[in-house]
Amino acid sequence: MIVELTRIVTFEAAHRLPAVPDGHSYTVEITVRGAVDPITGFFIDYEDIQQAWAPLHKALDHRYLNEIEGLENPSTEVLAGWIWERLDVPGLHKLTIQETGKERCTYRGEV
Repeated sequence: MIVELTRIVTFEAAHRLPAVPDGHSYTVEITVRGAVDPITGFFIDYEDIQQAWAPLHKALDHRYLNEIEGLENPSTEVLAGWIWERLDVPGLHKLTIQETGKERCTYRGEV
């Protein structure tokens, strides 16, 4: 049996796009995909996803994103790719970044 599990995490940050200074409460949906172990009954523990997210949360939370290497132009699209490259969690399938109640970006590691 193959499943997709999603852990939702958040962080607060400010950023500036060309001529648009702004700040957001970001929501990140981390979705992993893999086979359920017949002995344990699950693919991965949600806490493992949280632990993989922890160093990225520390790097992003309450920061000015433009000052972080690789996020000099931190659009939601660029942010999704930046997180994808650094998130070390088994079976990473997709990331969805929501920066407001109405806008979101989903990335699946494809170029």
